[in-house]
Amino acid sequence: MPPPDADLHPVATGAAKSTVDAHQGEENLKLYAGWFCPFVQRAWTVLEEKKIPYQYIEVNPYHKPDSLIKLNPRGLVPTLEYKGKPLYESTVIGEFLEEAYPDHGITLFPKDPYEKARTRIWTDFCTSRIIPAYHRFLQSQGSESEVDELRKEFHGHLKEFAKEIDKDGPFFNGKEVGLIDLVVAPWAVSGIGIPEPGKGGDDEAAWSKWRRWVEAIEARPSIKNTTSEREYYVPIYQRYADDKAQSELAKATRKGRGVP
Repeated sequence: MPPPDADLHPVATGAAKSTVDAHQGEENLKLYAGWFCPFVQRAWTVLEEKKIPYQYIEVNPYHKPDSLIKLNPRGLVPTLEYKGKPLYESTVIGEFLEEAYPDHGITLFPKDPYEKARTRIWTDFCTSRIIPAYHRFLQSQGSESEVDELRKEFHGHLKEFAKEIDKDGPFFNGKEVGLIDLVVAPWAVSGIGIPEPGKGGDDEAAWSKWRRWVEAIEARPSIKNTTSEREYYVPIYQRYADDKAQSELAKATRKGRGVP
C-alpha cells in the first residue's frame, strides 16, 4: 500500500501558490498551514482580508516538522506563531487577528456588543452543525435513502443559517464581509448541491439569500487567492474513500454531491 501522503500534492497551486510564494519572507507572525485544509483557509483568509504581514509555512500532515510540534503538540493546522508563542483553533485565530491588529485592513467583527454576540452564536452553529452535517453527507456509504436523509439534515442547517443572513446582504451582517462569512466560506465554495434557482420550493427565499451570499463570498480576492486548483483536492477525498474501502462508490457519488 502506498504511504498515506502519496496522493497529497505537496504545495498549493494556481492563485493560492502565488499567495504562498509572496509570503515566504521571515515575519514575526507565522502561519503553519496545509494548502488543502478548510480550517487553514479560515485563518488564511483573515490574514489576507486584514493585510497583516505573515510568513506562510507549508506542513505535510504526515511529516510534521519539529518546529510545529514544539508549538502545538497535536501537530494540527492551522497553528499560528505570534512573537514565538503559539495559537491554534481556526475561529480563535480569526478573533485574535481581528483584536490584535485592529488597524490593519478591514474590520471583521461588529462593534455593537449584541451583534458581536449574535455573530459568535452563528459561528458556533457553523462549526457544530453545518460542518459535521456536511461531512456526514459527503462521506456516507449507506443506501440511497440514508444519503437522502443526510442531505436533508445538511440542507436544513444551511437554510437555518441562510435565514439569518441580512435581508439586503450580500454578507451575513450586511454589505461588508465579516469574520463569520470567512468561517463558513471554505465549505460553501466547495460546491454542495443546493437547489437551482427557482427550484427551492417553499424554501426558495432562503436558498435565494444563500446563493447571493455564495456568489459574493466566492468573488472575494481572499477566497480566490487561497484556493488551489480543484483537481488537486480530488485525491484527498479519494484517500478518505480508500481508507473506507469504498473508493468506487465514492467516485460514483462524489460528482452528484458537489465535491470539487
